[in-house]
Amino acid sequence: MTEPVGEQGITLSHREAVADWTAVRGGRVRFASVTISENTNWSNSSAERNLAGAQHAGLHTGGRHFARPGAVHDQAEHFVRTASRLGAFAPGSLAPALEVSAESVDDRFVKTWIKHVRHAAKITTVLVYADHDHWAHRLHPDRWADSDVVLWLARHNGIPGRPGWFHSRLGMHEHAFGTDVPGIGCPVAQDALVYPFTLADMLL
Repeated sequence: MTEPVGEQGITLSHREAVADWTAVRGGRVRFASVTISENTNWSNSSAERNLAGAQHAGLHTGGRHFARPGAVHDQAEHFVRTASRLGAFAPGSLAPALEVSAESVDDRFVKTWIKHVRHAAKITTVLVYADHDHWAHRLHPDRWADSDVVLWLARHNGIPGRPGWFHSRLGMHEHAFGTDVPGIGCPVAQDALVYPFTLADMLL
């Protein structure tokens, strides 16, 4: 079944608070990625509330890990433990996401993290998030992005699903960071699918 065109998503860090998940769901928002862990030991204290609220409202919701250089196996294990406790690997969840923002997180880290998370969580689909500079100049997804890896590009150009950079595995575009999402009173990252990917391609 093909997903309707125009479905949107949001990304939440530990900074954003959602006042009304029903209002969020009432718009075109159908999925949410919530940062739940960073490095080897930090976890987001608001992640459980956000995940539960989004799931209760009927959104496809998944966990995200913010990568730091080094200790890739420990970071992957910390993420899997945290995500498992929060129920973020349940069928129908948004696939887990690795956020690559730190400059020293390289292709080897990404490849190893994906392998470890897949094995430990017994899942296959993984999302990898980075900004345009990383995708264009620093990361080389052809070295590790197989048919179950979806690339997620952050480029706030205001054109949902058209980030101005192409890769055959590019399926998600963070196109804006603004206050126009119903139910959220602060700026929040806004995401859209990239054709021909559908939401089904992003789910566990």
